[in-house]
Amino acid sequence: MKIIIVGASGTMGTYLSNIFEKEHEVVRADRNSRDVQVDITSPEAIENMYRQVGAFDALICTAGPTYVGPWKSLTDKEFRHGVEGKMMGQINLVLIGQHYINPKGSFTLITGALSHEPQKNFANASATNAAVEGFVRAAAIELEHGIRINAVSPTVIENSPKYFPFFPGEMPVTMKQLEYGFTKSVFGANTGQIIKPHYFPG
Repeated sequence: MKIIIVGASGTMGTYLSNIFEKEHEVVRADRNSRDVQVDITSPEAIENMYRQVGAFDALICTAGPTYVGPWKSLTDKEFRHGVEGKMMGQINLVLIGQHYINPKGSFTLITGALSHEPQKNFANASATNAAVEGFVRAAAIELEHGIRINAVSPTVIENSPKYFPFFPGEMPVTMKQLEYGFTKSVFGANTGQIIKPHYFPG
């Protein structure tokens, strides 16, 4: 299987790339990747990525910049950072990618528990996560050729301890739980689902 991982140099992307490349062809994509470079805030860059990669079987996105900071500092400019990054960036990966993906392929996007359990400093992420989840549910009933789409929605992850103080009382999701969540989305039969890996055994 040929799998594109967008955000491959990040914490989640690096882990998933190393896991899935053991049995599949993994194309690592991000701003500085040696495989293929992409800026998901640019539809043109996304189109160029797909042209370079060609037909593929699955896309995983672990990228999606948002604004993190105090509510009083949140302005239109900062809010659009998340809209153009985590929201439209991921949506465009699907809107453009549907013309390149093989029949019965799959898209897996990244959201997060902030969509239903907001925390201070993350209003932008809460809104964009919820928008992406709505898109996933809607796209699932219209994508053709057996193409599936899901989102993985973790809590704070164990390999990102710098975010622990922002999530008091939250049990970090393990990298193994994340692996299970993405594996279920890519290799399972689900579509239109919001997969919550923190409910899986660790």
